[in-house]
Amino acid sequence: MLEEVERWLARRSWSVADRPLERVLAAKRGTRVSVVLPALNEEATVGAIVSVIRRELMTEAVPLVDELVVIDSGSTDRTAEVAAAAGARVVARDAILPRIPAVPGKGEVLWRSLMVTTGDVVCFVDADLRDFSADFVTGIVGPLLTEPEVDFVKAMYDRPLGDAPGQGGRVTELVARPLLNLHWPQLAGFVQPLGGEYAARRSLLERLPFPVGYGVELGLLVDALHTVGLDALAQVDVGVRKHRHQDGRALGRMAAAIYRTAQLRLSRGHLVRPWLTQFERGERGFEPHTYPVDTEERPPMAEIAEYARRRVA
Repeated sequence: MLEEVERWLARRSWSVADRPLERVLAAKRGTRVSVVLPALNEEATVGAIVSVIRRELMTEAVPLVDELVVIDSGSTDRTAEVAAAAGARVVARDAILPRIPAVPGKGEVLWRSLMVTTGDVVCFVDADLRDFSADFVTGIVGPLLTEPEVDFVKAMYDRPLGDAPGQGGRVTELVARPLLNLHWPQLAGFVQPLGGEYAARRSLLERLPFPVGYGVELGLLVDALHTVGLDALAQVDVGVRKHRHQDGRALGRMAAAIYRTAQLRLSRGHLVRPWLTQFERGERGFEPHTYPVDTEERPPMAEIAEYARRRVA
């Protein structure tokens, strides 16, 4: 590990317990905080997450979060109804920036969320978390309120796979961590580089391109490093993250998108073929299924005319 990273780990890696809620609230002053949940068919979990945030972080006694927005990216279940009933403002992905046709993908939703939120600090939380704790929000928002030099904060946590502790994050260990250690060794200290819980200053997010799909977490992390430098990045231990795990084929598609995102940042010249073929056993043996790898990226939101007009207004 680089000496620079060892120093960073000592200086910019914290526990949620390092910043009591009272200290975070005292540092908030006039800073607006937005929490965004990207959601696709998450009726089983989104309501509980919204309820915890409303009950513990959006009260007169604890006014940490100013707005809580669920961006529904085309759910076919009751995600939108459950989220609204729990107290979130629900916005349909396709209703945001209708001039630009939406494409499937988590990054697309996160990018569009900047248009419909107003916080100086924007906190992203995945909508499939179980046993959700408000520490996920206070932990990653806290450094942005108490440390003026910090612009981007990732959550770190244990990720059990079923009953096996620490076995989650398979794409992280097999793809993302080797890529970062080999090509961006300054980022080797991040425990959960692909984690979906992170917060950043709007002033940074609006300057970054957003990969539309699974590559968004790696893309934002790498681009934040190049934009503001390692010392402006941080991570906070928030405990344990329990969520729905995807099957091996879905993980393969995720891995391909993440590799493609990394490769785009390594070279804007020759690119690998953006397709992935996987195999499933069918009636006639193993059958190939070929999927496109996410290749599209959205430009920095600051370059979008509607966003610029909103800022002027």
